Amino acid sequence: MVAVNYLSDEEYEALGLTSGIEIHQQIKTEKKLFCRCPVKMHRDNDYDAIVVRHMRPTLSELGEYDGTALMEFKTKKDIVYQLYHDCVCTYEMDDTPPFLINQNAVEIALQIAILLGCTTIDEVFITRKQYLDGSIPTGFQRTSIIGIDGEIGYRGKRIHIRQLGLEEDACREVSDIRHCVTFKADRLGTPLIEVVTERDMVTPLEVQGVAEQISMALKGTGLVNRGMGSVREDVNVSISGSTRVEIKGVDKLSLIGPLVHYEALRQKHLLELKDELKNRGVAKETLAIWDVDISKLADQLDSTIIQDALEAEPGSIVRAIGLRNMAGMLGHELQPNKPFAYEISQRIKVIACLDGEPNILFNDGEARTGDLSDDAWADVFSELDASKTDAVILVWGPLADVELAVSEVRLRVEDAISGVPNETRQASDDGTTGFERILPGPDRMYPDTDLPPFAISAERLENIKNKMAANPFETYERFRALGISNHAIRQLMRNRRWRLFDRVVKGLGIDLHFAVTLLAERLRAFDREGLNTSKLTDDDLFKVFDKFKQGKLSCEGAGWVIRDMLQNDDSQDLAIERFLLGQLDEKKIKELVSTQLAAKRTLIARLPADKAFNLLMGDLMHGASGKLEPRAVATALRAALSAIDEQG
Repeated sequence: MVAVNYLSDEEYEALGLTSGIEIHQQIKTEKKLFCRCPVKMHRDNDYDAIVVRHMRPTLSELGEYDGTALMEFKTKKDIVYQLYHDCVCTYEMDDTPPFLINQNAVEIALQIAILLGCTTIDEVFITRKQYLDGSIPTGFQRTSIIGIDGEIGYRGKRIHIRQLGLEEDACREVSDIRHCVTFKADRLGTPLIEVVTERDMVTPLEVQGVAEQISMALKGTGLVNRGMGSVREDVNVSISGSTRVEIKGVDKLSLIGPLVHYEALRQKHLLELKDELKNRGVAKETLAIWDVDISKLADQLDSTIIQDALEAEPGSIVRAIGLRNMAGMLGHELQPNKPFAYEISQRIKVIACLDGEPNILFNDGEARTGDLSDDAWADVFSELDASKTDAVILVWGPLADVELAVSEVRLRVEDAISGVPNETRQASDDGTTGFERILPGPDRMYPDTDLPPFAISAERLENIKNKMAANPFETYERFRALGISNHAIRQLMRNRRWRLFDRVVKGLGIDLHFAVTLLAERLRAFDREGLNTSKLTDDDLFKVFDKFKQGKLSCEGAGWVIRDMLQNDDSQDLAIERFLLGQLDEKKIKELVSTQLAAKRTLIARLPADKAFNLLMGDLMHGASGKLEPRAVATALRAALSAIDEQG
């Protein structure tokens, strides 16, 4: 859990914070979306073959290049795909046209769209979305819109759902080192829904809460996959005066709040930087950034960081980059321990593929990094003919990479002059973010010419609606209104016992707190003990509640019955018979209490009354293996303890 000092709601409102989320969730199908390969994930590295590709940008239908595609092309990466014979075919490698779309996946997407209150699409068109980062070998993802204009409730507020899409999942990244990125292709093509909200959330914790609610309700449908990697969130953040920034591929719900908080502040600090640059007269038209090859000074630079890097990669050069009138700007903090220079460093890492740590050193007069002495920095400033009002960056590596790095420094400073650049950022576990790529534009989307559109008939929709059960998205808010904790609701959704909860509370009149305790807390505790609670059907558990309602099982006894069924594989009837309440009259219970009091009298005399009661109550119930009715035992025990007090 990341510790964050959140602002007040009023402070976020003053910033003009708005945020939306895109939840990408794998759905439960046996086959992939556009081929007939099985959905399967390999946990080992024993792949069967590899393919190496290089990505190149293509013109859109309007004769334009997408900015993201051009950025990825500059990296000049080898893209290696690890292939598995049992779940990858020639479609994934773009050597075979796609099959018709998996209609089972369409059916599931339609169900979820209806549950989200979306208007479903009458005719579904397949489009292509460019992906030049290499995660999809074709260079594009096939995607479609299934529903639009939905909404859900969240703490009395309506959260609008812009659209629900159905698309194919991408490869899993194995490594990304310098000019080579490696992917596993097993996940490629797995059917995925994308739930896109409007930017209705205005605080970080509201964004996190909505993401949790949608994610948990999706799990509650039983129509989606579970486990690490089956769900990922993209979070869109902007404040007044800035542009939209997308934080990509967040796989931990608990990170969303910190990420939105720090991104809002990063944008605020970037706008402050923009204003300061303007005050100094630094504009794109007058921007002075120049560089000098100082490789000849390398031996004189008393920097272990640079010397080690040059020795590790012979033939490397060192460039010094001057930034006119930018003293104090590189150290301007945007995120905790991450100044503006970090933005430059990350851009060089991603685009120029100089991914050493560190990959730049800087000195802006007020802040500096690295291990150069004052004299060495003085030599660098002199070589550049830089003054005290300037800032200097050192970068090193192969010639082509360093030249690209120099150009990226200029581009990032130009972006800073404009304010907050449209970009996609990657999440870190501390809640901060780093540059990933330029934010894609509309030119990346174009129609797919390999697949025909298909109609969604009214009859098909009616059949889906007729067989659908209760709505988990509506149930989430209803449970919250009943006073059930978020933690308990999440657990009921996660283990999909939320429908059973309604059955026992509404149908049997079971106290909702007892139902929550048994179906959320106790079942989760059993799972943590290694007991497989998923093998118990809702009917199995309903019968346990029914026996409790009839007065044949105590609260503790109901839990013991479930444990017995899980631990000993006993039949339900045998487990219930073992823990049925004993037919003990009031006199017999008093005798048991009296015996227990006599055995513990010395200990009781040293304990406060409440602790004595709890100790004796626990011993009595445990000794009876749940066969005593707790209220009758408690009444008899309190009476006996009261009598002892009166006797002095």
